[in-house]
Amino acid sequence: MSNKAERGQARVPVQYHQFDISDEDGPTGPDLNRGHNGLVRITDGVTVVMTGIHTGDIDVTVTLHQTEPTPDSGTWHEIVEVSAHSASGDLMVRGTMDDLDEELPVLSFNGPGHYRLRVHARGRDTAVDLAPDGVTEWYLIQAWPTPAQEVRVLRQTDAYGASVRAR
Repeated sequence: MSNKAERGQARVPVQYHQFDISDEDGPTGPDLNRGHNGLVRITDGVTVVMTGIHTGDIDVTVTLHQTEPTPDSGTWHEIVEVSAHSASGDLMVRGTMDDLDEELPVLSFNGPGHYRLRVHARGRDTAVDLAPDGVTEWYLIQAWPTPAQEVRVLRQTDAYGASVRAR
């Protein structure tokens, strides 16, 4: 991979307010409860991104970086960083119950090991608990290899995230 980030974008199916980031050969990290930051939790070794919509499609963009990128300040309402471990080198964004129509780049692009995932979200307040026909939520996941670190919250401004943190 060159210094320029590899990028991919896809529609990701959501069920039960979530989509997953997982490695089929092992846990991505220790448990992190849903109320911690309101965007990313880790349960049973799977990194789960919580969505405002109950069911439907969201837009996810993945960018891969050799070193820590600058956070995309843009119009994102929530930004959280978590560490994830890939046992197989196959750490990927996955639908909870359905496969993606087009796969996004593998997040563990340097093979097995530890990666940092910076998850950006916007639009989670638009259709809370609904199943909209069109895309109402957008996510950006920046990934780069680095040793495991504590969870870091960079921005928390949407009402949906506040409601998850308050539960």
